[in-house]
Amino acid sequence: MFSFRKLIVYNEARALVKEVYILMNLFPKEEKYALCDQLRRSSISVPANIAEGMGRRSKREQIHFLEIAFGSLMETFCHIEIARDLGYITEEQFNEKERQIELISKKLSKLTYSIEKSIT
Repeated sequence: MFSFRKLIVYNEARALVKEVYILMNLFPKEEKYALCDQLRRSSISVPANIAEGMGRRSKREQIHFLEIAFGSLMETFCHIEIARDLGYITEEQFNEKERQIELISKKLSKLTYSIEKSIT
């Protein structure tokens, strides 16, 4: 029933959420309702939209939700980059998240492409 749970990209996106939450513990308290809130929402949106999309019967709807997941992943990257710029996380922590996000983005793109290919 919940076939999306078998997707590597879904599980990697869930792992990213957990790691983002751990990173946010390093942020100053005044960011709790600012950058942390944005980062929390965008990171959670990635696996949530993968799950929602794969729960749709229409291939076009699946693609639509995967595209939203991709956009949220890019937003997450932006917030992490800003956190690095503000000195909330180290360059090493940023580089690790950048690599992780890049891998997720490639897998998400491949999944989207495979669904698009099945339509034509």
